[in-house]
Amino acid sequence: MNYSKYFDHTLLKMDCTDEQIIKLCEEAKQYDFKSVCVNPGYIPLCKKLLEGSDVKVCTVIGFPLGATSTASKVFETKQAIKDGADEVDMVINVSRLKAHDDAYVENEIKLIRKASKGKVLKVIIETCNLTDEEKVRVCKIVRHACARQASTTYVKTSTGFSCGGATVSDVKLMRKIVGKKFGVKASGGIHNAEEFLSMVKAGANRIGASSSVSIMEGLDK
Repeated sequence: MNYSKYFDHTLLKMDCTDEQIIKLCEEAKQYDFKSVCVNPGYIPLCKKLLEGSDVKVCTVIGFPLGATSTASKVFETKQAIKDGADEVDMVINVSRLKAHDDAYVENEIKLIRKASKGKVLKVIIETCNLTDEEKVRVCKIVRHACARQASTTYVKTSTGFSCGGATVSDVKLMRKIVGKKFGVKASGGIHNAEEFLSMVKAGANRIGASSSVSIMEGLDK
């Protein structure tokens, strides 16, 4: 089975260099990953470096806290698409979810879904900060907000910058709630082939990782 297209090869550190981004793109082309996932300021460089390949450019919106205004996130999304992003991973406003302001969360997702102009949208719910009830609720919100774009919408576990990353139990729960039509992305703390396979078995069909190369080498072995 070709696992390479499961990977969003990721580099989101605040102190990353152009040289590291260049290496990220070279590795993505070499291993034929689905995308590179970078901060918005690196979209133009990645677009140039990946020209002629089928590796996509993925970026992040409202990252990593998700606490900026909806208007800011929508503008950021529009600019990202203008700069050449093929996929966007947005962070929900966890505080509004916890306050049971589901209408706010859903409206924000809808507006960013619209601003993404049909591109792949991944909604980061930051599972480590949520109760199971909240995980179920936000997955239902995503399902309702993006029902007409299910095939290009994912729920995503984590930013990788909070108190924890993806777990098998969370991926199973997310897959159960969103069903087969939506995607599920596991991200954060996935470092080896065994962890990768456990996430895929649990229902993830996209993996965000900075250890993509070593995982692929482990899978080859």
